[in-house]
Amino acid sequence: MEDTLELDVLLYPDGLRISTPDDIGEWDLETASQLSVPTAQLFVALFPYNPAAMSPNHETAGEELPFVPGQIIKVFGDKDMDGFYHGESGGLSGYVPGNMVAKIPVEDDYIKYLLMQQGFLPVDHTAGISFPSDVHTVPSIPDNVTVHRMVALFEYDPWESSPNMDSENELPFRAGDIIYVIGDMDQDGFFYGDLHGRRGLVPSNYLQPLPWE
Repeated sequence: MEDTLELDVLLYPDGLRISTPDDIGEWDLETASQLSVPTAQLFVALFPYNPAAMSPNHETAGEELPFVPGQIIKVFGDKDMDGFYHGESGGLSGYVPGNMVAKIPVEDDYIKYLLMQQGFLPVDHTAGISFPSDVHTVPSIPDNVTVHRMVALFEYDPWESSPNMDSENELPFRAGDIIYVIGDMDQDGFFYGDLHGRRGLVPSNYLQPLPWE
């Protein structure tokens, strides 16, 4: 039996030549850098979902993700042909019905991390936290006033979206903006907030409470 010798050959601009271990290592690194990494999106559950009882696909219900309203789900990729995403939440992963969840339009990775750490969007948006004395982002706030740190889930343009005639008193913002809410919600469902020194009324249903850093 004849001995065979296997060699790696790479094509270079000046022709073929036998590759060295360093050549192969550089090629592997370059190839890996070109691979696309799926970006995670965050969704919130709108309804309770028990796959064993509710799935339209009884044979594969065990591959689907159960959840409850308000639960935050990390989703990878797009919806499949059956209308399902693939996501994970609470240490479990599986398929998620697209008609039972809504996307949270936040692109900032740190905000995503905070929301995933929290795990849920609470029903009570007025639950606050005392304003710490060493935080100076919101100036001129009396010590006895509660300040809530919140993230904007959606973009809001008062001139286009406000239900009120006096929209000039409201604060425009973009999804992902951090807004410091002063006091409690008023009877119309608005907070009084501060964004980079600008203050005005903000609709409570556009915001999500965040923990203090």
